[in-house]
Amino acid sequence: MLQALIIFVAQLIYVPVLTLRTITMVKGMKGKASALGTLEGVIYVGAIAIVFSDLSNYLNMAAYAIGFGVGLYIGQIIEQKLAIGYVSIEVNLMNKNEPLTDRLREVGFSVSTGEVEGMNDAKRYRLDCTARRDREQEFIQIVSSYEPSAFIVSYEPRNFKGGYITKAMKKRKEKFIKSKQKGSATL
Repeated sequence: MLQALIIFVAQLIYVPVLTLRTITMVKGMKGKASALGTLEGVIYVGAIAIVFSDLSNYLNMAAYAIGFGVGLYIGQIIEQKLAIGYVSIEVNLMNKNEPLTDRLREVGFSVSTGEVEGMNDAKRYRLDCTARRDREQEFIQIVSSYEPSAFIVSYEPRNFKGGYITKAMKKRKEKFIKSKQKGSATL
């Protein structure tokens, strides 16, 4: 019974680490992916060694499988909370809505607007934004409060260069470095 509990707990740690390693690898974070991969390997070898030590113990096998499933669920929750990366959001509106655009900019979103053609030459308005993933729901809530029938689509860009968002990231980084320097000067 103790072995089954160890296997279950190992899976609860292993699978979220696997999830984070995959995300960091896809996002090009080589160092973090490598470190997480090493931790993942150690946990995996330990858990699978216990399972293989007694293949007649079905409780250990069940603990491994159930732990894997629960670990996937936990890994997904962790990934959603971390929201690593950026998202591009496209909003299609029936009419130009300047108060919406102003509000989005007021709270720090970069918004580009343009007139587009819809079906049967109908005029529509499109908002384009790139934001941190952890602000995606905030963006959608603001748009929905101004335009409940807006068509909103989001996707993760592979990379980007220039524009408002890269300037904002640079300013944030400079501000962070200055605050770190002030913090170490006061110690």
